[in-house]
Amino acid sequence: MNLPNKLTVLRMALVPVFLVFMLMDGMAHNYLWALFVFVIASLTDLLDGKIARKQGLVTDFGKFMDPLADKILVMAGMICFVELGYAPAFVIVIILAREFLVTSLRLIAAGRGIVIAADKWGKYKTVCQMVWIIYTILVLWLLMNSGLVGAWDQGLWVALRIPSDVLMWLSVILTVISGTNYVWKNRSCISDMK
Repeated sequence: MNLPNKLTVLRMALVPVFLVFMLMDGMAHNYLWALFVFVIASLTDLLDGKIARKQGLVTDFGKFMDPLADKILVMAGMICFVELGYAPAFVIVIILAREFLVTSLRLIAAGRGIVIAADKWGKYKTVCQMVWIIYTILVLWLLMNSGLVGAWDQGLWVALRIPSDVLMWLSVILTVISGTNYVWKNRSCISDMK
């Protein structure tokens, strides 16, 4: 297994660690630890692709598992936001539906010997989602340490919440654009299904 693929596997292995920190209320600075793990995992996403392309180490495993690892990491963060009450469930359902759609399309294509790699819209979507998650976890940590978590009506919370909401809706928009783009570009995989 080459280095980029090891980084992809490491990203997947960091997901349970991230979840433990995100959902462990009694631990001091749990959001800070969750943020640290999420940023490290996100950086492996940046590194594995760059290394694979630069050193000619692009593999079918990497083309398939890299986007899957991204999905698992990002969805873990978003589902935590629903659990904690910081994101509406319907937003996550829209994003999750796109992920199932694209993954299903990739599986159909793989059955025909075609590998569908991530495109620029998928990458924009992933980066936006990661920035949203990182920003929101940072805000949660800051507010937890200032005693304002749950104070929805207080000015500081509202001011910090606005960028989070903007990033969330931008993530939804990019998710829809990206999903539509994947389906359109690979419509031949669907049109001749029997």
